[in-house]
Amino acid sequence: MTQPGVVLWLTGFSGAGKTTLATATAGELARQGYPVEVLDGDAVREHLSKGLGFTQEDRNVNVLRIAFVAKLLARHGVYVLVAAISPYREARDEARRMNRNFVEVHVATPLEVCVERDVKGLYAKAKAGQLSEFTGVSQPYEVPTSPELRVDTSRCSVSEGVAAIVSRLNQLGFL
Repeated sequence: MTQPGVVLWLTGFSGAGKTTLATATAGELARQGYPVEVLDGDAVREHLSKGLGFTQEDRNVNVLRIAFVAKLLARHGVYVLVAAISPYREARDEARRMNRNFVEVHVATPLEVCVERDVKGLYAKAKAGQLSEFTGVSQPYEVPTSPELRVDTSRCSVSEGVAAIVSRLNQLGFL
């Protein structure tokens, strides 16, 4: 029988470092012999949630679709690293209820740092009025109240962030 996997849910602002941390952590877990998959919010939106907008309802639908796919993978022993803004607490809580081994990682990089990074140029577009529904500018981000871990990528390197995540997984008995 396959040991159940784990869903590692990385949430935070655009540009916080979610995908970078998820990808690097996936590499470390794979190096240790664990089956891994990264579900990136942008890729999922492109392939599974095409046509959804950015209203609260559409964002929550997107999060629940990601949570469902993560559940399918995790029940087959996969360590699923989800990198998605997932701005609303209610949807994240539902994702947790759907997945038995769920670890919420708040990538708690301050908004000002994410705006400075503006990796995809989205904050500039949002501030110029070209994006009407953008988390941190015209839509809220509900900070997790009790995540298993907080990582601020403005205060640590990627390798330090990965080490913190792996350490927390060990503490929780998942590794």
